[in-house]
Amino acid sequence: MLKFFVALMILFVPLNVAAQSKDLWIDGARGKLFATLQTPDGQAKFPLMILCHGFNADKDYPLLKTLADTLEASGIASIRFDFNGHGQSDGDFQGMTIANEIADAKKVFDFARKLDGVTSISIAGHSQGGVVASTVAGELGAQKIKTIVLFAASPAIRDNALIGNLFHVRFDPLDPPEYIEINTPYGKRKVGREYILTAQNLPIYETAAKFTGNALMIHGTGDRRVAYTYSLRYKKVFRRGEIKIFDRADHAFTGEENRVAKFVADWLTHQIK
Repeated sequence: MLKFFVALMILFVPLNVAAQSKDLWIDGARGKLFATLQTPDGQAKFPLMILCHGFNADKDYPLLKTLADTLEASGIASIRFDFNGHGQSDGDFQGMTIANEIADAKKVFDFARKLDGVTSISIAGHSQGGVVASTVAGELGAQKIKTIVLFAASPAIRDNALIGNLFHVRFDPLDPPEYIEINTPYGKRKVGREYILTAQNLPIYETAAKFTGNALMIHGTGDRRVAYTYSLRYKKVFRRGEIKIFDRADHAFTGEENRVAKFVADWLTHQIK
């Protein structure tokens, strides 16, 4: 009788999959990338979003961390990771370029599509990570990338590299130096010549225009690093683009992280359905 009772208990235990936040390493374009995979509670299958941080940031940037948590609560998994030369990932910051960040993001995509339970893959990026995300989406296409979300995306990088004024440092754009030294919240850092040359030749809008899926641009009118007009330009480039402007929000969406993340999670849930 006891064995029969235990068997009944096992039979009726719900087969839910517990939520997880798991740190892992992914093979990138220039060594190992440190990443965090978050999966939602009670779901064996789920959509997933790749999150790309901006220049000189990392995977735990407040906006992306808040977004990952909000997506999880909405039944959406995420992978956020440190690009090469950032955070805990391999690589030297001076050797980082947008081109090898695009290669990193594609490696993360390859990893994500092999995960059990993933039903679709979207991609999002903040600032420079937005340029990376839009390029990856344009190159891979809507057959592989479900949707994209760009937070204060920064095509201004190309414009500034072309005129020789990058990160408030002036240089000869026709003959860039071996590196420029910039001030950051973490101290002085060197940006290499290859970064400048790569930025000058980026076909940002041309590549983004190849993406035929749904795209969402998020920007703040208080952004003093990247004008929100760049997101307006992106909206014209995408065939199915939408834009959401947050009044007075700065480049990092400081203090607006929860509201922005909720808006994106709701939008993405609607797109997936």
